[in-house]
Amino acid sequence: MSTPTYLPALGRLLIALIFVMSGLSKIAAPANTMAYIQSAGAPFAPAAFAIAVIAEVGGGLALLLGFQTRLAATMLAIFTLATAVLFHNNMADQNQMIHFLKNIAITGGLLQVVAFGAGAFSLDNRRKSVSVPA
Repeated sequence: MSTPTYLPALGRLLIALIFVMSGLSKIAAPANTMAYIQSAGAPFAPAAFAIAVIAEVGGGLALLLGFQTRLAATMLAIFTLATAVLFHNNMADQNQMIHFLKNIAITGGLLQVVAFGAGAFSLDNRRKSVSVPA
């Protein structure tokens, strides 16, 4: 049984949505975001804020469009795993444990994208199909 060509694009959309929405919410409330970063004990809150926004919005849009997809998915997987460890490490709090496991699951989905690529409906695939005459 062959996989429908639209499924990888749908999967990328569903994974990218959480990153783009989260990044935009950080842009909308930078002071609150930096205060949360500081409360978690992360150093250099302004730099961490900038990294989070770039990773979430930039990486999320790249994933959505299928542009440099494996690189974007790798970056987002590292970012998501780091976020789980730094911000959702209180396993005594059920809510934090759920967020930790959600991040681990998202990382797993991103690693699938790293392994199998963007799929047919992507900028990466479009660039491959455009051949340059020799």
